[in-house]
Amino acid sequence: MRVVIVRTMQEFSMDVYADGIISGLKAIRPDWEIVDLAPRNFDRSSSSLLLRINKYYERFWRFPRFVKQQSADIFHIIEPAEAHIVYWLHKAAKTVVTCHDLINFYYSGNLQGSVQLPFVSKTVWLLAVKGMKYANHIFAVSHITAKDTTQLLNIEPAKISVTPNAVEPIFRPLPQSEIDSFWQKQGFASKTTHLLNVGANHPRKNIFTILEALNILKQKEIPFKFWKVGADFTDEQQQYIQNHQLENYITYFGKPDKNTLVQIYNAADILIAPSLHEGFGITILEAMACGTPVITSNTSAMPEVAGDAAILVNPKDPQAISAAVLRLHNDPIYYQELVDKGLSRAKLFTWEKTAEKLAEIYEKLLGY
Repeated sequence: MRVVIVRTMQEFSMDVYADGIISGLKAIRPDWEIVDLAPRNFDRSSSSLLLRINKYYERFWRFPRFVKQQSADIFHIIEPAEAHIVYWLHKAAKTVVTCHDLINFYYSGNLQGSVQLPFVSKTVWLLAVKGMKYANHIFAVSHITAKDTTQLLNIEPAKISVTPNAVEPIFRPLPQSEIDSFWQKQGFASKTTHLLNVGANHPRKNIFTILEALNILKQKEIPFKFWKVGADFTDEQQQYIQNHQLENYITYFGKPDKNTLVQIYNAADILIAPSLHEGFGITILEAMACGTPVITSNTSAMPEVAGDAAILVNPKDPQAISAAVLRLHNDPIYYQELVDKGLSRAKLFTWEKTAEKLAEIYEKLLGY
């Protein structure tokens, strides 16, 4: 079988997904030919009108045309925002699309800051995701995403399979000596409770509620440090930090490479991930795989990812978040219980398992 994996323009999370399913497919179907296609990349932070026009040309004309010229049994488009390519392919070949989320239906602010022309961004995104209706099959990364796909796009459930994301093997517990070395390099005190959040700072990521929980912990005189990885704090969040004298409690790590991120997960004591809406929630699994307990939301996809291996809280309740931190801070037996459950939970999500589900659908579509 010849499978063409159709990537997006360079984006970290989508590259992780594409790399993961390619490695998984090669492991479980070594005799298959896996073709990896990607469009040209552009500087998304640039305000150049010419660059934006070139990006649109690449994304909506040159690259889809190039994909259409390929020969394949299956074309797998890895992102719903690129499902406009289905319009080019659906009459000539079998096409499948992975839907990670449809969050822009709920949070249109997610489109802000992209290099898309503002007056067409929402229209173009809607046109793209509606291309999934013409695909032969949809892979949803969670049941909540599958439900959204049915309800928001009127795609029948029979065309949708839940194929979860997975955690890369690099995310694992490190020797204590390596963790101690990391602490020493950063100048951190091991007796302090180190709290971590990894990801963007869109409103749905709920950073303000985390900051409110930190302020509660500060008032209770709990020794803690909060580490932010990924997007920096917004101006409004920075103002809150200053107004509540939280500067000395917070460290921003920027966007570290993967090896450093693994060290950060290991060195942290607790991941706090109270997002309001996620299509999956990969940071939950990454933390668990590194032996770090997780506090996350009791809504959206987080409960199905975390299972019983995390503390689930109302994401809008800073008191509940701070109480969960205190419980883990004060109860070492319960803390270790969550570590063990998290390590076991993370092992359930591998790219080989995900790839096997993908392969079975490919084969079914082709009548194998």
